[in-house]
Amino acid sequence: MTRVLRLLPIVLFLAIEAAPQTQSAVGFLPVPELGYRPVPDFFVYPSPVQYGETSGVALNSKGHILLFQRAHPMLAEFDEHGKFLRSIGDGLFDHPHGLRVDAEDNIWTTDDGNHLVLKLSPSGRVLLVLGRKDWGAEADWLLNKPADVAFGRAGEIYVADGYGNSRVVKFDREGNFIKAWGHFGSGPGEFNLPHSVVVDNQGRVLIGDRENQRIQVFDADGQFLKEWKGIGYPYGLVMTPDQHVWMADGGYDRIIELDREGQILGAFGAPGHGPGQFAWAHFLAIGADRKIYVADVLNWRFQVFAPTPPTGRMASYVPSTRRFWDSTPSTGWFSRQANLPKK
Repeated sequence: MTRVLRLLPIVLFLAIEAAPQTQSAVGFLPVPELGYRPVPDFFVYPSPVQYGETSGVALNSKGHILLFQRAHPMLAEFDEHGKFLRSIGDGLFDHPHGLRVDAEDNIWTTDDGNHLVLKLSPSGRVLLVLGRKDWGAEADWLLNKPADVAFGRAGEIYVADGYGNSRVVKFDREGNFIKAWGHFGSGPGEFNLPHSVVVDNQGRVLIGDRENQRIQVFDADGQFLKEWKGIGYPYGLVMTPDQHVWMADGGYDRIIELDREGQILGAFGAPGHGPGQFAWAHFLAIGADRKIYVADVLNWRFQVFAPTPPTGRMASYVPSTRRFWDSTPSTGWFSRQANLPKK
């Protein structure tokens, strides 16, 4: 009996170590630190340039980086070394949100200000319009504040119709409506802001159900398969060739890598305004050289990270609270003027 009691702490320790490193009842557990370092001043902008909130980033087959921001130029292309090449689609966008590049180097934008998903040719010509400008509603031909877009194996188009409609819409490669699924809620197949979408090599559709803090997995026809919870807030998703999912967690402001079953493999970053810190990490892209590009919304910047050898350490930042979120009404001089007698 004494020997059993002596072994019990060891058994408990091994069980804890073997447990998935996701979220416990009281918060997150430490995870390995991913080997990345920030690359300062990577992008060389034209002069003069306006800066504003950054929302999307994507790469084309040349390794060029496309940046989407809420200032001019709203959509711009840079070469693999960060040199500005051109602006694209001037005048097309109101409130940039998501950005993707398909296998033919067509550029896809989602705009949650004008309710449109646009497909642009590599030269920037409009090839396809989904939705109607400034007309947000729910129909098989209308969208309401769409957030992201992804593509199936046969060219199908999946739209995370997220802020206004809490649904996923599937179109064929020509933009013809096929079906939609989902509504507001927290149950299987329901959404509280479907914010990002990717498709794996099995044709499964993974939806970043942002405010439900989970990724939902569906088959190509929208049948619910499973959910990955305890991962944080999935603002932006990227599927890599090894079928791992990289996620910009814009609620806890870190970048995490998930395996094929949704287990956290590692993370880097923390909330803040310094190099390597984030304030609403929104969308991300990963190059063939494993560089990571992150649209860092509230910091008005695109951050670039270069891979380094594994650190062998656990990440020092363990999420506990959503920092850049809660607020209370102001009670200063201006807010009190409504209570003063009219003269």
